[in-house]
Amino acid sequence: MLRCAWPGNDELYRHYHDNEWGRPVGDDIRLFEKICLEGFQSGLSWLTILRKRENFREAFVGFDFDRVAAFTERDVERLLANAAIIRHRGKIVSTINNARRARELVDEAGSLAAWFWKFEPQSHERPTVLDRAAVMAMPKTAASALISKELKKRGWSFVGPTTVYAFMQAMGMVNDHIEGCVCRPVVERERQKFRRP
Repeated sequence: MLRCAWPGNDELYRHYHDNEWGRPVGDDIRLFEKICLEGFQSGLSWLTILRKRENFREAFVGFDFDRVAAFTERDVERLLANAAIIRHRGKIVSTINNARRARELVDEAGSLAAWFWKFEPQSHERPTVLDRAAVMAMPKTAASALISKELKKRGWSFVGPTTVYAFMQAMGMVNDHIEGCVCRPVVERERQKFRRP
């Protein structure tokens, strides 16, 4: 099976690449989880986060942003003592802050999905040929810079343009499986069937 090169031979990484990465997501809880974990990944490898994802889910009550928004300083201390996740005070505090901001975004747009998907790039804004070189040349894009700017304006943190682009790739707002990857046509079909919120 031909794949994008980045999962290598790691079984967990391959499973994530083959069954999740790039598939369109419209569920608010999953979107919140994805953007938070991309923030935790900053400065680390995604595989490190992926291996700890279940621990993160447990620590952050399934990334239910209504519940995370109610976390207090006591929860921050509890999470800092949890060796099963990334113990970075700034990223933990950011997740709680972003949960509160997510609630405001839902009030504004009806859902996180409705807010994020309105930034989906049009086909003419995407490379004509998507090979490894094209993907490597796009650590961020005009759309990810705009989303980042809008989120920061609303008080979100750990949402720089590069982090946001990784989120866009993961949630299927763009299909960055390279030409020849077995997943590219599958993801494209899913994106065509996906009902934008």
